Amino acid sequence: MALHLRHLWLTDYRSYESADVTLPPGTTAIIGRNGQGKTNLLEAVAYLAGSSLRGATTEAMVRTGAERAVVRAEAVRGPRELLVEAEIAARGRSRMQLNRQPVKRRRDLLEALSVTLFSPDDLVLVKGGPAERRRWLDDAAVGLDHQTDGVRSDVERILKQRNALLKQSRGRLDEAAALTLDVWDDRLTRAGEALAERREAALAELVPRMTQAYRDLAGIALPVSGTYDAPWRAVGLARALADARDQDLRRGVTTVGPHRDEVVLGIDDLPARTHASQGEQRSLALAMRLAVHRAITEVSGESPILLLDDVLSELDDGRTEALLAHLPPGQTLLTTAGPLPRQTEPELVLRVADGRIGPDG
Repeated sequence: MALHLRHLWLTDYRSYESADVTLPPGTTAIIGRNGQGKTNLLEAVAYLAGSSLRGATTEAMVRTGAERAVVRAEAVRGPRELLVEAEIAARGRSRMQLNRQPVKRRRDLLEALSVTLFSPDDLVLVKGGPAERRRWLDDAAVGLDHQTDGVRSDVERILKQRNALLKQSRGRLDEAAALTLDVWDDRLTRAGEALAERREAALAELVPRMTQAYRDLAGIALPVSGTYDAPWRAVGLARALADARDQDLRRGVTTVGPHRDEVVLGIDDLPARTHASQGEQRSLALAMRLAVHRAITEVSGESPILLLDDVLSELDDGRTEALLAHLPPGQTLLTTAGPLPRQTEPELVLRVADGRIGPDG
């Protein structure tokens, strides 16, 4: 069963004063020169699904001169009719509604709309630092089990409080501060170990699918590995935090825990970050995204909406053909500044120019 976004409305969103788009259940190609607003459409869809395409501030999403932007979408998910609405304030609080009811938890959005995003920046999943891979794994874990979002939020909240206490202490703890730090350590231990378990379980689901997706995209059967590297797990987080307390006090920040863990990726038993060619790294990054999409589809029985943001321009002909040939069924929105490959076969082609969107031709 596939999720189908049927209608999208934008008001004062980014470059759009207004936009009104009806979308088919298959592939929609959005074409136009760079800088015309193609990515803005995909970003709006991702925002309604509780995801971030570019990590932009809400102020950046509001059209210059406007006080707020509005994004609305009608969708169908199985037997459910969905209306998702967002009012994005340039300053102050933004609001979201699902079927006219306020959305209080990000998990509510994930249970309504789900997306898988491919972007030219995905190479950073392999070449970048550990934070990029942790974010990818956390997003995958949340997609596979929405309850993980609450665990991740708990860890982030506890770390923020613990770090604030460490910074205020300026290297020295009185009795009251020490007792408070003990409380945060206990809470971080429980939440952090739970998050690590969920990450490891998600990675176990993803690695076989990454291997298959890499084979599909690169056309060569090389083993892909993914290892969750959390050194503190050898002694447990409680002991690791206790051992690092003096260092944490000196530095005013938490130096051990799930926020410092790594996902080590390999191709053919070699570290992908340092030993793979750029072509191999790009194939692996695509395989990572495709593996998450396939895993969520298999676990949930529903296919997320695929958002392909100008990915084809970054690929050679062989990888373009392989990616398009192995896209799973369901709704796909893709943007491109170049000509459409013949394998695309979109149901609808839209052209974007000067903040306006309409049928091509």
